[in-house]
Amino acid sequence: MDAPERPKSSGPRSEAISSKLLNPSRIYAVQDETRFLDPTQLAKLEQAFRSWSDISTLPHIRSSRKRILLIFLLIRYTGARLNEVLTLDLEKHLDVEKRVIRYDKLKSIKGSHQREVQISSNLMAEIQDILNEQAFLKQAGEVLKVDMGHVRRKFYERCLACGFPQNLGSPNAIRRARAVELMRDNVPLPVVQYILGHSTPNLTASFVTFSDEDIHQVERHFIERESQRKTSARNRFFGKVADIKKGDIQSQVELVTLSGASITTVITNNSLKRMGLKRGSLITAEVKAPWVMLQKNHIRPLCTTENMFSGTVAQIIRGKLTTEFIIRIQDGTEVCSLVTEESRRKLEIDEKDVVWVMFNSFAVILHVD
Repeated sequence: MDAPERPKSSGPRSEAISSKLLNPSRIYAVQDETRFLDPTQLAKLEQAFRSWSDISTLPHIRSSRKRILLIFLLIRYTGARLNEVLTLDLEKHLDVEKRVIRYDKLKSIKGSHQREVQISSNLMAEIQDILNEQAFLKQAGEVLKVDMGHVRRKFYERCLACGFPQNLGSPNAIRRARAVELMRDNVPLPVVQYILGHSTPNLTASFVTFSDEDIHQVERHFIERESQRKTSARNRFFGKVADIKKGDIQSQVELVTLSGASITTVITNNSLKRMGLKRGSLITAEVKAPWVMLQKNHIRPLCTTENMFSGTVAQIIRGKLTTEFIIRIQDGTEVCSLVTEESRRKLEIDEKDVVWVMFNSFAVILHVD
């Protein structure tokens, strides 16, 4: 087996980011200032693989390229290791009904465990289309039996064809980029760890326990949402209803996320009944960016806001009228706040500053999928 590549310095189009900021629970082994393809670059690389796989009219070349495309898509969207993908038997390990890929435990990888990784309905349909091609109809179990060195060479070729540094196209680098992409999409940290095949931390928050089926449901929710992108809300938290305090007109609902964060919202009793909420229900909480307030302070501020988290400013995007702040809170979740340019000047907040992220319970919208 080829040794894992160590990322080298690359051009300005790749991102450099501190592992201490993006990797609070050591999801994967990276060095500080590790470089990886961002989502736009990943999309370009994916399109390059698709175009390359379709361009040849010779059946044997086309089938060979389709194999490589399939391997790329599995690493790209399941975050699997190359040797995990190459040992898959798609007749046994692909569950069409549940839309999952089953990866067996690898004896050569410490901490590896058997797991089911959710894929989107769109990706499942594409995999089935490839397997239904004439060249693969009678050998679905053998489709991924490809030489590892050959796979790496083709990955490097496509990456260079896109104008990216070769090392950013390695299977390990694609896997890393997928992990960062999921985290930036606010997929809960334990779910990212599960998808990548790492051991997860204790998933018990207070008296709320998340079962394996809960984890699978969270995973399905985020993977399908990623392929559809139908919501405009930037901030989403997925968790379990921990407590409900019912009043005469409205009820206060507390949910606990997989990382142990507590979010409080107030909804009408009619909504509570219509949504069928009860303790233990899995639910999504959304908060629009303009409703998120910031305060620059190392000490927890005294205010009436029910939801308050400490974090570090990861990015500031300035516009003519408004400014967008991306704050990474302690569990690695990114929260977006949108303020006017005048407010930005008053706040005097810079990147890497410690701030408090705040939003009141009436700003939280609940969804049951």
